This record gives sequence, structure tokens and C-alpha cells, in this order.
Amino acid sequence: MSENKETLNQEEMNDQKTSNDQEEKKVTSETDSTQKNENVESTENENKEESNDDVSTSKDEEIQNLKEQVEKEQEKYLRLYAEFENYKRRIQNENEIQKKYQSQSVLSDILPTLDNFERALKIEGDNEAFLSLKKGVEMVYDSLFQALQNNGLERIKTEGEQFDPNFHQAVVQDDNPDFESGAITEELQTGYRLKDRVLRASMVKVNQ
Repeated sequence: MSENKETLNQEEMNDQKTSNDQEEKKVTSETDSTQKNENVESTENENKEESNDDVSTSKDEEIQNLKEQVEKEQEKYLRLYAEFENYKRRIQNENEIQKKYQSQSVLSDILPTLDNFERALKIEGDNEAFLSLKKGVEMVYDSLFQALQNNGLERIKTEGEQFDPNFHQAVVQDDNPDFESGAITEELQTGYRLKDRVLRASMVKVNQ
């Protein structure tokens, strides 16, 4: 009887030990599983943070690239705008100059005709027919010259003026005490200009 009791006690102890071992393994397993889950979550968080950092860096680079592209396009626009403004001003200036001197060609061609009128008016005569004809020529000349003046033609001043190579062409040197040195004593051929542009310099005699 005693032996049977001991045997039962021993079996109970073994069962208890086995139960404790199983419980201990279960706890250990749960602990390992929890730690493993924590490690997985930690790794996931780290990966997520790295991914967020990469996304943030990528967006910053994209924004910077867009800024640089906008600056380049703006610079290109400003350069093209400046070129267009320069072109517009150049065309405007050319049009103004063309308008200002549009009659230059016609006026230059008509100067020999004015010379012929002036030579004709210098001819002297005393009979009535000649004087009547000369009066008619003078009226035509005055009317023609008035029309040319309305288009910008001007005579270049000569006699009594100081010689200016920009407007005068010296062909004879004079020695006249009534004029200062360098003064024009006589006009040999009338010079003309269109506004501020010389069409033909005056041919003059200059005092030494």
C-alpha cells in the first residue's frame, strides 16, 4: 500500500513538472513571439521613416528643379522681351528717319534746276519783253522754292559767316580787308540742306 502511494505521488510530481515545463515553454514562446513582433514593428517603423525621408528628399529635389526651370524660362522671356523692345525701337527710329528725309532724293535731283533758275535770274537786260520774261521766271522760281522749303529744304548761310567745313567748300582764297580772317567773302554756288543733313555744301571764297 505504501509503495502504491509513493508511486502515485511520484506520478503526480512528474505530471506537475511536465505541466510546469509546458507552461514555462508557453510563456517563453509568447515572450519570444512578442519580442519578435516588437522587432518587426520597429523594423517597419524604421523602414517607414526612411521611406518618408526619401519621399521628402525627392519632393525637395523636384521643387528645386521646378524652381530652376521657372528661372530659366523667365530669363529666356526677359531676354526675348528686351530683344523685341530693341527691335521695335530700331524700327521706329528707322521709320522716323525715313519720314524725316523721305524727300531727300527728290530734292537732290532738283538742285541743278534751282541752279539754272539762279543763273537765268542773274542775266541782265533792259527791254520790256526781257524784263517781263525775267519777272515771270522769278515768280516761278519763288513758287518752286517755297514748295521745296515746305518739304524741309534750306539754303546754307555763307557770305559774312565763318568758314565751316561741314557746310562749306572753299575753292578760292581771298584777301579782303573788309572781312575777318576765315570769313566767307563770296558764294560761288548755293549750298542746301534738308533739316540737319547737308545735301550739297556751298562753294565759297574764304578770306585768308
